[in-house]
Amino acid sequence: MATFVLIHGAGFGGWSWHLVAEELGARGHDVAAPDLPEDETADLSTYADVVMDAIGARSELVVVGHSFGAFTAPLVCDRLSAELLVFVAGMIPSPGERPDDWWSETGYEREPREQGLDDVAMYYHDVPPELASEAMRRGRNHPSPAAGREPWPLAAMPDVPTRSLLCRDDRLFPADFMRRITRERLGITADEIDGGHCVALSRPLELADRLDRFLEATRA
Repeated sequence: MATFVLIHGAGFGGWSWHLVAEELGARGHDVAAPDLPEDETADLSTYADVVMDAIGARSELVVVGHSFGAFTAPLVCDRLSAELLVFVAGMIPSPGERPDDWWSETGYEREPREQGLDDVAMYYHDVPPELASEAMRRGRNHPSPAAGREPWPLAAMPDVPTRSLLCRDDRLFPADFMRRITRERLGITADEIDGGHCVALSRPLELADRLDRFLEATRA
């Protein structure tokens, strides 16, 4: 058993993990999936505080950051003892980098990708329509402008076993782009899963299986 700490990305909330949480719970794991605040003054440290509060006294932690949640997940691992850090379609940060600058610093604009897509086509093209509609209804004003302007505060990634899981059908962060930044920023080869950017909604069973297998491999 472990506690999976699931950190959502920009525009999302803890609800975005609910199907994965159910699958992990069925495997005997505990889950913490907090809503990060919509407060315009909240910074990255505030987000880490909220996650820490949600964890409480629980241990045997696997910290997972989706998309923008990648800026918060390592901060949590830096504050406590975690077994594993996982980025899922993650905006993997570099020391001192502002989230607002991540796009230019990674060379994102130079990457070939589909253009002119609306939100449904970009994020939810492989999510069941009713679930996609509910996700858009639940959209949240996160992250704050303050968080985007703040340099990422760690001098290096925390000393925790780390995996990066890219989504092969992601239209926001294409697979080749994620392979490159995983190699450049973490020095590892990305793991891969079928699905788009919102894989927690489109393929929750497969994602839960992958997270569970990551943990088993780490413990082995």
